[in-house]
Amino acid sequence: MKIDLTETTSSKINQALVSARRAIGTPAIGMVLTLVIVTDEENAYDALKSAGDASREHPSRIIAVIKRVSRSPRARRDARLDAEVRVGSDAGTGETVVLRLHGELANHAQSVVLPLLLPDAPVVVWWPEGAPADPAKDPLGALAQRRITDTYSAELPLDELAVRAAAYSPGDTDLAWTRITPWRSMLAAALDQQPAQVVGATVEGESDNPSCELLAMWLADRLGVPVERTLSGGPGLTAVRMETKNGVIVLDRADGTLATLSMQNQPDRGVALKRRDTAELLAEELRRLDPDNTYASAVKFGVDRLHAGGEVKAAAAESAGEKAAETKAPAAKKAPAKKAASK
Repeated sequence: MKIDLTETTSSKINQALVSARRAIGTPAIGMVLTLVIVTDEENAYDALKSAGDASREHPSRIIAVIKRVSRSPRARRDARLDAEVRVGSDAGTGETVVLRLHGELANHAQSVVLPLLLPDAPVVVWWPEGAPADPAKDPLGALAQRRITDTYSAELPLDELAVRAAAYSPGDTDLAWTRITPWRSMLAAALDQQPAQVVGATVEGESDNPSCELLAMWLADRLGVPVERTLSGGPGLTAVRMETKNGVIVLDRADGTLATLSMQNQPDRGVALKRRDTAELLAEELRRLDPDNTYASAVKFGVDRLHAGGEVKAAAAESAGEKAAETKAPAAKKAPAKKAASK
């Protein structure tokens, strides 16, 4: 069921939602969160479709905020709110409200969205592209417990990744990070099956891919070993090699669908590592609403050294060297004491 409202208000939109639910015979609200999508007309369809698919796992009220830029000075001074209310089969398993903000109202989107939020339910804000430099300080981002951006959609993804690190606040996350969840799971499982000390790693993938950089920084941060970033023709992330004292562990995905896991003294195994669509990524992020400390640690590691793979490797080696020096320092200080005692 769809209801179009022109030159409306938040109060009238709420009334339309109640009327629509009663009309289709579902007056009760069975939604678990509010998902606010900040987008433009060009990307609104794809974003709403992905959010609708994700709502099958997480029933939610989806509020799409589309800021209409007016060209003439007179139109920019006029404030107008148009809305489209979708309930039932047209809105997945929840409700969808599409807001089009005209003129000066586009600068005060939070005042329109606030009355439409579900009471006593978490709020998630998603920017499919064009995210603010500091999502937590954005007027709409300040309403949310969780803020989702996508570095991959930026014009300069690696520069955008550095911006995300500089402005990180608990609750921020990135779909570029979500894309490597299966890779991180498989690599961790491989080390569980073959416990050995990792002495180095290589991450291979296409250039200007923030997911590859995040995976390299995650390995360097968690393992404290040199990580080399090499380039390939893609698609996306293609291979990870971890050098251990017991041999090399290789996770290779050349076609973007099926990967091969190779370990010392074990047969090669096929692993399903398909490239997931946005709806699957969004559904994964909506499963947890607490701060992702692992992402925070990874994105802050060596962000200023992203443009050259060798710099990431050098930084990790330097960090590992400092840790080794700190470990050896106490022993060096105790050596003279032992020598004196023997005398």
